[in-house]
Amino acid sequence: MSQEPVPLTSSSHGRVSGKSWKAQKSATFRTQCSAGHRSNFEERMKKTTKANAAKKLEIELKTEKNADKQRRREITLERKNAAEERRRLEEDKAKMGARKTARLRRKAGRTKKIHG
Repeated sequence: MSQEPVPLTSSSHGRVSGKSWKAQKSATFRTQCSAGHRSNFEERMKKTTKANAAKKLEIELKTEKNADKQRRREITLERKNAAEERRRLEEDKAKMGARKTARLRRKAGRTKKIHG
């Protein structure tokens, strides 16, 4: 009983897809790509270096822009808080003035009931 090896089909590992409309996959290794897709390692590294430099510059510019925006936001907030503080102090001053005049009126014997 001699066993003969089963011949493999052209697909990978002898398996057949059965889907005739599907294209067969090809190798993605760089050495097996067509010459148009192959490029020198130095060329690829130059391209990568350029891309990294551009990305670094873009990040720097974005950081500067965000820092400037944050600085302006803080200045605006400080001004707003200062204006609120001034307004509050003015109100307190007015209140204190009204209290003092009311006290003086009571001292003089004049009240709201009599002299409005």
